[in-house]
Amino acid sequence: MKKLNKTELKEFLDEKATFYEQPKFIETDPVQIPHLFTEKKDIEISGFLTATISWGNRKSILNNAHRLMNLLGNSPHDFIMSHTENDLQSLEGFVHRTFNHIDLSYFITALHYLYTKFDDMESFFKQFASENTLQNAIHEFKKEFFSLPHQSRTEKHISDPHKNSAAKRINMFLRWMIRDAKAGVDLGIWNKLSSSQLSCPLDVHSGNVARKLGLLKRKQNDGKALLQLDTKLRTLDPMDPVKYDYALFGLGVFEKF
Repeated sequence: MKKLNKTELKEFLDEKATFYEQPKFIETDPVQIPHLFTEKKDIEISGFLTATISWGNRKSILNNAHRLMNLLGNSPHDFIMSHTENDLQSLEGFVHRTFNHIDLSYFITALHYLYTKFDDMESFFKQFASENTLQNAIHEFKKEFFSLPHQSRTEKHISDPHKNSAAKRINMFLRWMIRDAKAGVDLGIWNKLSSSQLSCPLDVHSGNVARKLGLLKRKQNDGKALLQLDTKLRTLDPMDPVKYDYALFGLGVFEKF
């Protein structure tokens, strides 16, 4: 593929973003899990837990995310707020790669603490959001989330941008919550934050395509690479830079670009 100038690149990526941001995208994507719910807090919690285990084989992610919702009685907020020690014991068989029942039990406990203190997740992220990025808010969220006694092994399941992580999974969760729902994929239930503050959920697929298109020079998919990619995507669409996640991911996964 010949090198595209900025106008050509924007046209190409706009077209691909529109092509992939369709309801059929949901059929193979973890975003289908929060779409099962209608209440804001159920959507938040199911989205957050699903994003947390969204790495590895996509079929396995979907199977385990559906299983997780079943374990929570398909009423995640109610489970979080009213669970007993016995309820936590019922989670003991759960495992997705390195995320096991010890991690899940802590996540349930920490979410109960957060919802008791802040009412909803959106309020917390809004409190620490910067004008054009949520990366500091992610850092503060991780700090608050792990402020209760826990095993150190569990901390690896939430990334910290201040430690040069691209924080792919939590950036994906934020995209689900904040981006407009009109195309039928993202849920758009948070209205105190803006799409312009979002960062691309950078992974091996979007990273490789971004490099081929000249959007990314850095070889690692880390926090510095994310800043580089974000900066470029904001020049293409400052109000909604993360719509290009659909283009980059689609080109990488479905077109083997």
